[in-house]
Amino acid sequence: MEKIKAICFGEVLFDKFPNATKIGGAPLNVGLRMQSLGCDIDFISAVGNDQDGSRALKFLQDLGLSTKHFQITNNYPTGEAIVTLDERQNATYEIRYPVAWDNIALDENAIRATSKADVFIYGTLAARDLTSRSTLMALLSYAKYRVLDLNLRSPHYHNGTLHNFMEKANFIKMSEEEFEIVSVTYNLQTSSTEDTIIEICKQTNTQSMCVTKGSKGAVLYHENAFYYNPGYPVAVVDTVGAGDSFLAGLITKLITLNSPQEALDFACAIGALVAQSAGSNPILKPNAIHQLMAT
Repeated sequence: MEKIKAICFGEVLFDKFPNATKIGGAPLNVGLRMQSLGCDIDFISAVGNDQDGSRALKFLQDLGLSTKHFQITNNYPTGEAIVTLDERQNATYEIRYPVAWDNIALDENAIRATSKADVFIYGTLAARDLTSRSTLMALLSYAKYRVLDLNLRSPHYHNGTLHNFMEKANFIKMSEEEFEIVSVTYNLQTSSTEDTIIEICKQTNTQSMCVTKGSKGAVLYHENAFYYNPGYPVAVVDTVGAGDSFLAGLITKLITLNSPQEALDFACAIGALVAQSAGSNPILKPNAIHQLMAT
C-alpha cells in the first residue's frame, strides 16, 4: 500500500512549561506522530518572522518534513502557550492571541495539496480568528476525508463555529470533557454515552466518532458499530500531546487495517506511552507499543 498522504492544518506554537520550552500545537503533534508511523505529511500553518518562527521551521526541516506550506508573516508573532500542570499532571493552557497561525491565508498551493491528500486533519482552535477560519472552511470543500479534533480551549470557540466544523467532518475525535460540552450545545438528554454518540453523528451527518477518556481508554463508533478500550495503566508524567498521538495512531490504523478494534487498541497504547513521557512528541519504539497492547 502507498503511504497515506495527510495534511495537518492549524496551530504551530511553543509550549512554555515552568522549566522548559517545547514545540507543539495539536496539528503539529498529530503530523509528527503520523510521520513516525510511515505517513507522508504536509502542514498548512503560519509562523512569525522571528526567532521562534525560525526555530519551528528548522525543527521540521531537520526531521525531513516539508515546510513549503508554511506562511511567514511580519505582522504577527509565532504562537505560544503557557502550560500549567495540576497535581495529576493534566495540562491547561494559556494561549497567546493574536499570532501568526490565526492569519493563515488561502492560496492555490494549499488548495492543490489539500485536493491530493488522503486525509485532512483540522481542529477548532485554528478557527478562532476570521482569516484562518475562512481559509479552513474553503479548504474543507477540497478535502477527500476530513478528520476533526475538537480541541476546545475556552474562550477560543463558540457554538456556531463548532457546529459548522463538526458538520463538515467525516470523523470527529473529542475528549470526555468536550463530549459533555458538545452534548449541551446540541441540547441532548439521552440515556447513555452510546445513544448520545449516535445522536451527535446523526445531527452532524458524521460517519465516525471517538471519545477519549484519559486513563480509562476510549470508545469508538465506526461503521455503525461500537468498539471499546479500557486504557493501559502507566505512570503519567504529563498529558501534553497524548490525545494528539492517540488520534494519529487511530486514523493511520483505521485506514491501513480492517480491524477497528485493533486500531483503537493501538491508539490507546500510543496515547498512554506519550502520557508517561515528558513533552508532546517523545520517540516511541514499535515494540513498546505492542508490548503494552499485550498487557
